[in-house]
Amino acid sequence: MARAAALLLVFLVAGSPVQAQLSGAATVTDGDTLRLGAERVRLHGIDAPESKQTCRAGGKTWRCGAAATRALREHIAERTVDCAERDRDRYGRIVAVCRVARRDVNAWMVEQGWALAYRKYSTDYVSHEAAAKAARRGVWRGEVVPPWRWRRGERLEAAARTDSGECRIKGNVNRKGTRIYHVPGGASYARTRIDTAKGERWFCSEAEARAAGWRRAKR
Repeated sequence: MARAAALLLVFLVAGSPVQAQLSGAATVTDGDTLRLGAERVRLHGIDAPESKQTCRAGGKTWRCGAAATRALREHIAERTVDCAERDRDRYGRIVAVCRVARRDVNAWMVEQGWALAYRKYSTDYVSHEAAAKAARRGVWRGEVVPPWRWRRGERLEAAARTDSGECRIKGNVNRKGTRIYHVPGGASYARTRIDTAKGERWFCSEAEARAAGWRRAKR
């Protein structure tokens, strides 16, 4: 029997934006993205490793991005997926909470360690991430670069050098959202604190910082 096509229902509430409800067979694009019929759906509040991203565990590198995609595909299998729109992103995708058999798929991906809580947009799945870390499930059985930092060019090798103290340049994001890096000895270096949840990071060289889109502090 052919799989059911996705059904898109749109609800308009007075004074509120249009919110879509989708239901049907889904195709998995990667660990946090689906396609239901003609609609692309980004799972709300989570960020999975990119398809080509690698992680490290037991001294060996493994393809955690491909594993996350496979986990989502196997979890959904042939079952109907129901998605409730929360937002639209800049790529025109529906950002949604999706469910299979009434269970939150977004939460499942995070609690199994195949995605991280995307705190920049939501704190809905922070407790699920904490449980996955404690149990060392999925990517948490070893080392992982958060996907949002991986997309900006950070790799495990640089993260390892940061942990060893070799990378000492501070990539700061100010209140206006401007990316500025501070070198040791700079006027603001000592008082600058790095908050990775805000997208801030360490760099191993000025060239690396500039390539990632940061500019040097004026003082």
